[in-house]
This record gives sequence, structure tokens and C-alpha cells, in this order.
Amino acid sequence: MGKKNSNNKASKNNKKEKNSESKKSSKVKKLSKKVYQQELAKLQIELVKLQRWVQHAGLKVVVVFEGRDAAGKGGSIKRISESLNPRVCRVVALGTPSDREKTQWYFQRYVAHLPAAGEMVLFDRSWYNRAGVEKVMGFCTYDEYNEFMRSCPQFEIMIQRAGIILIKYWFSVSDKEQEKRFQDRISDPTKRWKISPMDLKAREKWVEYSKAKDDMFAATDIPESPWNVVEADDKKRARLNCISHLLDTVPYEDLPPKKIELPPRQKESDYERPPMDTQNFVPVKY
Repeated sequence: MGKKNSNNKASKNNKKEKNSESKKSSKVKKLSKKVYQQELAKLQIELVKLQRWVQHAGLKVVVVFEGRDAAGKGGSIKRISESLNPRVCRVVALGTPSDREKTQWYFQRYVAHLPAAGEMVLFDRSWYNRAGVEKVMGFCTYDEYNEFMRSCPQFEIMIQRAGIILIKYWFSVSDKEQEKRFQDRISDPTKRWKISPMDLKAREKWVEYSKAKDDMFAATDIPESPWNVVEADDKKRARLNCISHLLDTVPYEDLPPKKIELPPRQKESDYERPPMDTQNFVPVKY
């Protein structure tokens, strides 16, 4: 009996050790800053290749970024756009609609920002405001909300039939991580502007926003225009995963850039520069 008990205890201890090891291995290691920057640099080079192809092929690309406040949408948009030509890749972040815009067809002010051939548009929040903040905060009527939920899939199919490539991302962040980021913004003077009174109200309505998001997905996550969920508790991984997915979604080819040769600089003839003391210089403080 003593041997059996000791064997049982030993097997239980082994199981506990295996379980603890599996839990440790299941935890994803934090991405180092060096690895993140290396991978981001590679992806941004590919984004430049994508940009050249968009211009060459005359593609029209729309990327929609949605998610909770502090989910990391802005950071991902910045990493996509910072290496691209702003004349090709535009970021659209519309504010509160004017009194006139409130009387228009709901999608009208967004249509005005859709891309022409050879352009990419990144929507930092989009027409989905109606399914989220407007619905939860009571900024639209029940009928307006229902009409949006019915017409949104048709609208997206319609713009795709017009030749626009539409990609939708939802950045998913946990309650705990959002709280951490809000506290960080409150304590950092350079980030405090990111928290608006609307963000604070939205924080109070966490569950209502969750329900609104579920209803939105049920109505608009369609095969022709699916939602792509980005796990965003880890900002670095979220950015890399989002950019990688974008590059995989839009077909492109690598067009080698044309060789650039600098022409010789014009030689000075009788030109004389004006005296330096006639110009106002910025004080050298650093």
C-alpha cells in the first residue's frame, strides 16, 4: 500500500509539473523592442512596394479601423502611413457631423472621402459610428439605427462593385488593458488629449458597447465584407499582425524603383547672396 501511495503521489506531482510547464509555455513572451523594430522595418518596406503597385495598377483601397477607445487603432494607422506618400495614402478621421451633414444621407460624408484610382484611404473610425457610439449614446433614433444595419452591407457591396478593395479591422482590447492605457494617458501630459469626455462616458457603458459590437458583427460580418479581429492587448504584436494581414489581403507585385541619378547642380555665375544679418534665424537653444 505504501508503494502504491508513493507512486500515486509521484504521478500527481509529475502532472502538476507538466501542467505548470504547459501554462508557462502557453504564455507568449513579450516582444522585445529590437525585434519589433526589425519586423516593422521589413513590413514598412513591403508597404512601400504595395504603394507603388496601387499607383501602377490604379487600385482603390479602403481600410476601416474600428474598436474600443485605447485599443491601438491610431498607433497601427500611424505605422502604416508614416512610411507612405500622404498623397497616395490618406488618413480620414471625421469629427462630429455639422447640422447640414446631419440632414444628408448618412453615408454621404464618407463617400466624399473614398479613394480615386491609385489611392489608399485609412478610416480612423468610419460609418460604423452609427452602430457604436451613436447607438449607445442615443445620438441617433431607433429607426435610423435599424436602417443603418439594413443598408450598411448593401453600401459596402455597392462600393466594392465600383472597384474599391474594402478591408475592415476591429481592434479587440480587454477591460483590464484598456484601464491600464487610460491611466497611462491621464498621467502623461503628451497623451492626456487622447481622452475625451465621450471616452469617459463610453467607459461607463462597457457592457452596452459590447452588446452593440455583437449586434454590429451579426449584421455586417458578411462573406463579401468580413470583419478581421486584431487581438490588441499587446500593441506591438497588434501592429505587426495588422500590417502583415493587410499586405496578404491586397495582391501586389514588387515593381523595382527607377534608378535615380542626381543632375549636376547649377554653377554660380554672378549671383550674390544677401547678407546673413538681413534674415531672422531661429535661436539655437540645443
